[in-house]
This record gives sequence, structure tokens and C-alpha cells, in this order.
Amino acid sequence: MVTSKVVYEGNLRVRNTHLKSEDTFLTDAPTDNNGKGEAFSPTDVVATALASCMLTIMGILAEREHIDLVGTEANVTKTMASNPRRISKIEVQFTFPKNYDDSTKKKLENAALTCPVHHSLHPDIDKDIQFIYPS
Repeated sequence: MVTSKVVYEGNLRVRNTHLKSEDTFLTDAPTDNNGKGEAFSPTDVVATALASCMLTIMGILAEREHIDLVGTEANVTKTMASNPRRISKIEVQFTFPKNYDDSTKKKLENAALTCPVHHSLHPDIDKDIQFIYPS
């Protein structure tokens, strides 16, 4: 079954449609690669997918174990390399709105690191994942 439809609209802009939900988003080439940077670039989507996937897997665990994860945020920083142009590093910093006991922290962190996107990214991409809890 086809997952998405991707259509080039011109001017380095692409419309991406999830077929089941019909949800769409645009991607643009970044300013450092001939684009306007008016939307996520395809590599931004990859980096953001890592954080989104990790939060989703933590969310599955949280629902199963009745852990309040609502309000947890992730900041994503993507670093590019050249020759060939590629993602060289993705930094994800999770900030939790509440503190948890050590056992819960370990479960959440282990769950995050098992996400399919994390395992699908090329091993040469440096993944710097940080989990920050309030004091």
C-alpha cells in the first residue's frame, strides 16, 4: 500500500501528502542549497522525524505504564556535511516538564533509543541524544 504522494511544484518546493489522512506538508530547498528556506527541507524532515519517533515510542510506553509525558519537548539541531552533501549530525534535546524516579527515566530513555527512525539512520550520522529533567 502506498504511504504518500510527493509532487514537485516548482521553485524547489515539494508537496507531500499522507494518503490515508490526506494531511500535507511542504518542503523547500534550504537557503544554503539554492532554496528559499520557507518550509522544512527534506533533511530537516529526517532530523525532525528522529525526535518525533522517539517521542512517539516514549508515548507508547507512557500510556502503557501510566506515566504523564504530556508537555515533553524536543529541540532538534541538524548539521550538514559536504562531499557528499549529507546529514552528519543530529542533536536531540528532550526536556521533560516533570521529574521521574530513576527506573522510569531509564525506561523512557531506553524506549526512545529503540525507535525505528533511530535504527534506520545511517551509522555514520552522529546522534547526540540528551534527556533533561527538572531538578
